[in-house]
Amino acid sequence: MDMTPDRQQPKTDGDLFAFLDSLGIAHTTKTHAPVFTVAESVALRDEIPGGHTKNLFLKDKKDNYFLLTVEENATVDLKTVHSVIGAASRVSFGKPEKLMEYLGVVPGSVTAFGVINDTGLKVKLILDADLMHCDVINAHPLRNDATTSIAAADLLRFIAATGHEPLVLKVTS
Repeated sequence: MDMTPDRQQPKTDGDLFAFLDSLGIAHTTKTHAPVFTVAESVALRDEIPGGHTKNLFLKDKKDNYFLLTVEENATVDLKTVHSVIGAASRVSFGKPEKLMEYLGVVPGSVTAFGVINDTGLKVKLILDADLMHCDVINAHPLRNDATTSIAAADLLRFIAATGHEPLVLKVTS
């Protein structure tokens, strides 16, 4: 057991919901079979209206980390997106260990809500401008067997409340 004092257990979906409640943010969550890919989650569309997200955990050569949250069907050009998001170089996918360390989630559960675990503000969160046209945004509540729905404006409030700057940029083609 790791007894390192500065290593906190990642927050749970319960912690997330309590935080949203403390901010007065309305949210609903639907439990479902675990989904690991956008393709697997398509079956839920009829049950859960709104914009559904795809999340890319990326890093540049200087070990700057980025979380791109985009609409599920959007395309992100990994060869050019670094120039839009302010990365020091082209980006590649961050390792699962860093994903757990910074956002408290495993691959397949990556979510904008993960910034609740990034207390050291190591990850720059970018929300795609197209996604923010949706009134309601759906994301995993730190686990991939549920989907939490939240108003787009409230997602921005949540992100700001974690100490992160909610950047809305056009990162998709």
